[in-house]
Amino acid sequence: MLPRVPRQPAPVLVFDACQVGVVLRAVLFVEVVVAVGLLYVAGDAPDWVARVALVTGGALPATLLWLVVACSLKTVLARLRWPLQMAAGVALGALAGLYACGTLALLGMAISPPWLASACTGALLAAGMVAGLAWRVRGRTPAATTARLAELQSRIRPHFLFNTLNTAIALVREEPAKAEIVLEDLADLFRHALAEERDSSTVGQEIELARRYLEIEQARFGKRLRIEWALDERVNKARLPPLILQPLVENAVKHGVEPSPSGAQVRISTQLRGQIALIKITNTVPAGQGHGGHGIALANVRDRLRLLHDLQGGFRTALVKGIYQARIEVPMPGKGAR
Repeated sequence: MLPRVPRQPAPVLVFDACQVGVVLRAVLFVEVVVAVGLLYVAGDAPDWVARVALVTGGALPATLLWLVVACSLKTVLARLRWPLQMAAGVALGALAGLYACGTLALLGMAISPPWLASACTGALLAAGMVAGLAWRVRGRTPAATTARLAELQSRIRPHFLFNTLNTAIALVREEPAKAEIVLEDLADLFRHALAEERDSSTVGQEIELARRYLEIEQARFGKRLRIEWALDERVNKARLPPLILQPLVENAVKHGVEPSPSGAQVRISTQLRGQIALIKITNTVPAGQGHGGHGIALANVRDRLRLLHDLQGGFRTALVKGIYQARIEVPMPGKGAR
């Protein structure tokens, strides 16, 4: 048998500037620098506003061009060493500065175009944006690792494991087939939790994992756990962090079913709204309940969504009239995405 060849790690995409949050921050950064710099030469407020509007006519298209080129070349640039990546980003910034200067010259807004100054300014601004992108990448790795460790500690908790095994033992003699299903579902949960870390999963995969978890709890609680599904298959390909729905359904069982002698109803729904995939997990809450816990799992969900989707992802929770709702919003993948 041939030895298994270790898979090469995926390249770090420092220039992953395709996300809306990155674009907005880059544009804001450039505009603030331009606005502050023009304070030195403006005579008064109206003159300053006029100069900012004038320079923005060249700076904004150049910034967007830099972002588009950086995004298009992100895989190619990721193969280079870090000093070369930095040099490439700065060089693209210099070219963007020349582009901005040329745009203003063509529009007749600059009688004697300052080519050298524009190139230097573009290079300095690009250096700032490259540094920001690098800090963003460096911040993601430890944050993702910390989230992963917290995830593994909170997803497959010891009490859940013991309860599941006790449920399976109780079913072995009377309903062996059902006990086998419970153990298979438990094995699938552990397989996903302990598998090699992935950047993302899909809504369809996470729904299936949540279904297996709830089937285990259904065997334990019986009629006390009432489950309702309302799924829109069109959102199944939307990306989610791995194992992000399981803690939410676990909270629904823990705070809805366990404290109530009559149990609770748990509802999982997905819906497509434009280009946004909406996932909701709701559960009825017994009177006087619903405010316990430290919110660690919810903070983990929010942080992981922000790491994957930045400003395009959203997570909210609310308790209204005895019904607790966790709501996740993520963008649908593009037509070319797999």
